[in-house]
Amino acid sequence: MVDNTADDSPVAVIGLGLMGEVYARRLIDAGFPVTGFDVDAARRARLAEIGGRPVGSIAELAARARCIVIAVYSTDQVEDVVENHLLPALGDGSNRIVLCMSTCDPDRVAALAARVGPRGIRYLDVPVSGTSDQVRRGDGVALIGGDKTVAAEVSPILDALVARRFHVGKIGDGGRAKLAVNLILGLNRLALAEGLVFAERLGLDPAAFLPVAQGSASYSQVMDTKGSKMVRSEFSPEGRAKQTLKDCHIMLDQAVAIGQKLSMLEVHADVLEACVRAGEGELDNSVIIKEVRRRGVKT
Repeated sequence: MVDNTADDSPVAVIGLGLMGEVYARRLIDAGFPVTGFDVDAARRARLAEIGGRPVGSIAELAARARCIVIAVYSTDQVEDVVENHLLPALGDGSNRIVLCMSTCDPDRVAALAARVGPRGIRYLDVPVSGTSDQVRRGDGVALIGGDKTVAAEVSPILDALVARRFHVGKIGDGGRAKLAVNLILGLNRLALAEGLVFAERLGLDPAAFLPVAQGSASYSQVMDTKGSKMVRSEFSPEGRAKQTLKDCHIMLDQAVAIGQKLSMLEVHADVLEACVRAGEGELDNSVIIKEVRRRGVKT
């Protein structure tokens, strides 16, 4: 069990992938000492390169950090990190604040927070809207579910992580808001891909057409963040296709639970499934334009 009296402590980041590394970098740039853990040794080494302190285990990380940022891939991983690693390391009554910034099943997140709250973990549901590049530039938006008092306590950390934030309700509501935002965002992305391919097949140059679309009534922010990647077929990841598909599956599960059919989301998920089958899951989610092209023209 760790010493729970530590102060002047670093912010910890668990999960140093696309988003986790960006969170760590923003905290470091804002002057916070940062410790971090990832199962991937290369990611831990990268943290050291940008000025953070990598550690070899979650237990070591938990020993001093008052605030712990979780940026892992899935709900399963969040539950594992909190219940199988943080809690055993911290013991009861640690009074640690956990910011779960992963996009998760909101019902499971709420249940997890209810289980660990009595044992001393103060949990906030804080998924962030924005690509890794947007968050890196300071354009991320945090959607906070949980106790406003706890959120106020970590306000300087949240200020360092994102430019804007909305308190949307109780624990789980951050995730619910993020899923609804991602649904809209994903359909805009698919519409852009289909529109670019349509313009191309009508004989227009997609690179010349993109600024036309950006200046028209059809404009959406997706054109700025993904349009150039689609036009140039440059799919270095800022948000991986497989992770977008994971989020789609959570949305579809939630839709079943509330009795809503999401017909357009089903199409988006089908396109992403095809991309993953084609070996494109690790690429940026703008890669959906390749599947739109593959589907061809129906006669």
